Amino acid sequence: MLILLPPSESKTAPVSGDPVSLDTLSFPELTKDRDHLATTLARVSGQKNALSVLGVGESLATDVARNRDLPTAPTAPALSVYTGVLYDALDADSLSAAAHEVADRSLMVISALWGAVRPSDHIPAYRLSMGTDLPRHGKLNTWWKPRLSPVLDRVATDQVIVDCRSAAYAAAWKAPAAETIAVRVEQLNEAGKRSVVSHNAKYTRGLVARFLCEYEAEHGAFETVHAVRDALSKRWRVELTEPTARKAGTLTVVLDPPTV
Repeated sequence: MLILLPPSESKTAPVSGDPVSLDTLSFPELTKDRDHLATTLARVSGQKNALSVLGVGESLATDVARNRDLPTAPTAPALSVYTGVLYDALDADSLSAAAHEVADRSLMVISALWGAVRPSDHIPAYRLSMGTDLPRHGKLNTWWKPRLSPVLDRVATDQVIVDCRSAAYAAAWKAPAAETIAVRVEQLNEAGKRSVVSHNAKYTRGLVARFLCEYEAEHGAFETVHAVRDALSKRWRVELTEPTARKAGTLTVVLDPPTV
């Protein structure tokens, strides 16, 4: 099983730890691209128009300034650096030892700066979104696509893929359609109508990732998308649109109306 996650926009900056060692990150084939992009980001973040280029407001000026120190900034495991709604729900620190092992080998974060990282990869905090139009690079999801595809296509071979990414990050690498299900979350209201609520969707995707790691730790590896559906149906109301050779499937988690 491979669970694809987006990074969080907000990040917890490590207060201690060694600087990033690009050679030791997962997928070393991306080392030169990571180094090139980190150098560009550090330079852009020191410019007067840095906030505008990176598409953020004045409130994030400190985060952007931190980009200038990427080569020397302290690092921590990726799942400690990424914070926010999805990662709060995942709550990796409280996983059992067995579920944590599943998470280490199954979770993959698609990153605007690093391309792709695993939970145990040590990275610094940074500010960069996949939708950024970076000078001399263009939109980063377009820039990363030809670089990620040959690397991640190999990783995805014979895997059931659960895609919890947002659209910008999904565009950076198209997972093999026939074995992929994208997780969609819909909220019912009192009238029975459905809508997508961003906060609930992110939180539920984090819960789904956690549940699947725990379930595989107890019951063994998932062999098919149907097995994933059957497992999730033990906790949620779920609907599966089957994947085809050309188009990934969709697994919709339907949430009950919120209680007042």
